[in-house]
Amino acid sequence: MRFISQCLRAGVVVAGILATGAALGQAAYPSKPIRLIVPFAPGGASDFVGRIIQPRWSELLGQSIVIENRAGASGNIGMDAAAKAAPDGYTLYLGNVGTTAINPSIFKTSLTVVPTRDFVPITQIVDVPSALVAHPSFPPNSARELIAYVKPQPGKFFFASPGPGSANRLEMERFMKSSGIQMTHVPYKGGAGPAITGLLGGETSVMFVTLSSAASQVRGGKLKLLAVAAPQRVAAFPNTPTLSEEGLPEMTNGSWQGVFAPAGTPPDIIAKLYPMLLQVMESPDVRKRLGDGGVEVVTSKSPEAFAAFLRAETERWAQVVKDSGATVD
Repeated sequence: MRFISQCLRAGVVVAGILATGAALGQAAYPSKPIRLIVPFAPGGASDFVGRIIQPRWSELLGQSIVIENRAGASGNIGMDAAAKAAPDGYTLYLGNVGTTAINPSIFKTSLTVVPTRDFVPITQIVDVPSALVAHPSFPPNSARELIAYVKPQPGKFFFASPGPGSANRLEMERFMKSSGIQMTHVPYKGGAGPAITGLLGGETSVMFVTLSSAASQVRGGKLKLLAVAAPQRVAAFPNTPTLSEEGLPEMTNGSWQGVFAPAGTPPDIIAKLYPMLLQVMESPDVRKRLGDGGVEVVTSKSPEAFAAFLRAETERWAQVVKDSGATVD
């Protein structure tokens, strides 16, 4: 009996040690660098936002945030990699309206990821106004002038986008439908960066792009800013009118971005990351650098609120895709 009793006591001790070790392991998160997948090439809005929040976020975590650009297929390659990563908190995803809310309606047969099912939304972090920009050699200097110039020449001029299912492409489709003009679509692979490069090189004449992606080129005179698709003028470019002011009140769009984790990520990790991300976004340096690029900080009231927002956005953009007739071409 004494032997059995001793074994039982030993078992309790071992179980206690294991439980304590597990608890300590959980408390130690993160104990190694975290990978943040950005589904677009450098030079676009997602990369811009990711690299601004990276230093402060790394500081608060006590571990490095390693940005991994996984571009291709209108963001689907990076999104797929993030969704299939181990749900252990060491791979996170910087998703935007295009990848998580629009692509499910555009890539109906080829997209294997269902964002509302395969991710745990943590929080929205920003809203990025869209901008209508043009090559300096393109004669129009405003949205009104563009419409008047292009309308008599349907299909002659080319517009760029980061891909057939991108928000940028859908915005141009809506713009053309609302104004009664027709231009030819030129999609680029890898995100907004390559599309802007094509525009800078004169391969296309105009495009919709997030303002942060084009701000430096606009300030440097390499691109013309014709209008912003925002509810009001952007503080960084106060002399640029909104599309509503240009006679298109329905053209008020933006490209929100948020942080996601693979489905199955433990709730205690989400509970640690959420308030930390709010703290990152409240940092004066982060807010200033984002603001200089025309980016507004917008966070969610809770991870559950962000999940509800994603569901609503997915439904809204499904209707936009249907109305526009946009397809993968």
